[in-house]
Amino acid sequence: MSAALRAQLFLCLISLLSGTGLTRYIEDNEASDGLYSLISLAQKRESEDFVFRRPLRCLDMLATEGYFTFVASRPQLACAAFIIAEPSEVISMELSDVSIDCSAGDFIKIFDGWVLKGEKFPSSNDHPLLPHERYTDYCSSAASTLSGRSSQNVAMIFFRIHSPDSGFTLAVKKVHNPFPCNIMSQSPEGSFTMVMPHQRRNCSFSIIYPVEIRLTDLSLGDAKSNEISPLRQMWPGCSGSGDYVELLGGNGVDTSKMFPVADLCFSLSGLAQMKICCDNSVVRLVSSGNYINRVTFQYRLLDQNEIPKTRENSLENFCAVE
Repeated sequence: MSAALRAQLFLCLISLLSGTGLTRYIEDNEASDGLYSLISLAQKRESEDFVFRRPLRCLDMLATEGYFTFVASRPQLACAAFIIAEPSEVISMELSDVSIDCSAGDFIKIFDGWVLKGEKFPSSNDHPLLPHERYTDYCSSAASTLSGRSSQNVAMIFFRIHSPDSGFTLAVKKVHNPFPCNIMSQSPEGSFTMVMPHQRRNCSFSIIYPVEIRLTDLSLGDAKSNEISPLRQMWPGCSGSGDYVELLGGNGVDTSKMFPVADLCFSLSGLAQMKICCDNSVVRLVSSGNYINRVTFQYRLLDQNEIPKTRENSLENFCAVE
């Protein structure tokens, strides 16, 4: 991911975090130029043997493999690092050189996904693990090191450290995922194909931008309907089929709390498009496990003149749809 895209995505995360205790703490304790310096760092590999290393900040975004070391210069009580990989990758993480005092209230926790404003991505409805199983706690482990692997292309760590000079090193490695499911897009523009081969699982592709989404191909094993239904809040035909695609919009990351914009439960080879003027736009593939389902789509960032200037507070009017 380029420095410009990394900066844009990081600013979107800051916007979604707005109002949380974590963000207030960071805003009070981190200089603004420091936040921008972390996303403008040159991350160039000079050879295949090059190992990237840099300090880890209290609020950070990591999009590169390497080693990231945090050393507290003062008490840091509300820190988080967001980790993101390519859509076709999952993330392997390992903690080492840990010097924290768990008995004094220090902690380091790895989370399988992202947490923003108290909402989880992927949602609890779409993740293969129970909510408490998605956390790995260093202080609850008897080992001197702690490792974990994400179920999708995003993960994060939370940490609290009271004593200066205490800290840890986080190793990040990316692993190929042949069947990506539950993806956070690094970019506001692009294309993607989600495939679900005979698995009872729901997969979401989340774009933290207002975008236009164009579905170019959809193959579902059980086609029972022949119409697209924009702005329909109840769709017994699609939900009853067990295999369908829905478009969602909202201001959070939990798909179960987002507004249903449209749903499709029939195969198509053509173009269906919709503008979703939301902070987060999602393509969600729901699969019964009886068939091989596939959806291909393109997405692009909406221009400012395409986004309504006023939004009402009610859920139905939060996102404008065209």
